[in-house]
Amino acid sequence: MQFTSNVPGESGAATERRRVEKVNLALRRTADRLLRVAGDSTSRIPAVQQLDSQTFRIALGHTFDYDQLPDLLQQSLQLHKVAGTYDVAVLDCTNGELQLGYSVSDLLNDKSVACGGRSMTVGCYMLQLRFDAPAPIKKESPIWPFIAIGSLLVGMFALTWRRAAQVRTVADQPIPRATNQLRFGHSCLDVDNQTLLAGADQHKLTYREAKLLRLLVSHPNEVLERDQILKLIWEDEGVTVGRSLDVFISRLRKLLQTDSTLKIAAVHGVGYRLEVSDPASLGRVS
Repeated sequence: MQFTSNVPGESGAATERRRVEKVNLALRRTADRLLRVAGDSTSRIPAVQQLDSQTFRIALGHTFDYDQLPDLLQQSLQLHKVAGTYDVAVLDCTNGELQLGYSVSDLLNDKSVACGGRSMTVGCYMLQLRFDAPAPIKKESPIWPFIAIGSLLVGMFALTWRRAAQVRTVADQPIPRATNQLRFGHSCLDVDNQTLLAGADQHKLTYREAKLLRLLVSHPNEVLERDQILKLIWEDEGVTVGRSLDVFISRLRKLLQTDSTLKIAAVHGVGYRLEVSDPASLGRVS
């Protein structure tokens, strides 16, 4: 039987003393209940004898109701928080011979005990309680700590190698480049790099050329008023030059002339329109 103390810092010897005290109280309570059931409420209950660390005995003095014993003893042990498996023996006081007995496993499993229902002859009896000895604590072989440490090191090495392999794999791959490209007709405008691919020709645009072309591409086949274009392209930067728009439109027309699906048309007195003959070609390149 194992009994665990809940008192912090309590020594093993103190824990054993408390265990013995609890077993004593449980046995004396059991003896008291058995004698009362037998009609004896005046006899003195003798002291509990401890034969060894796991065996305890108390003299009852005379006949008692054996069928009452299993439940009364189990209740007393639970009341005093004594845990563990045990065997019970009823002995003859005169010669110490075993008269009746059972194992608590029978009581817990089958709800019944051996020799139940048998009558006892008038005489002197002792109740003996023997707990099962606690299982010895197995000591690990000294080699196990080294095996455990070795396994841990192997695991750490494998994890480090995998991570390094992943880093090398990622480093060897080309870094994908975020794009902000607009496709129209057979041409493509790379807004971030201010580059125009018109048909098979590639052109580097100025900041305002790219800004103007992006505005036209964003409104394909729509008429953009002249004042609206000037305001969006130049006025937000504090500069408004009317003739500049015509110069830039002329420049863009020249760059797009290799793409037959595109045309920047002038709408007299209003503004400009980027005409795209194939609307299905419009879109953003992801």
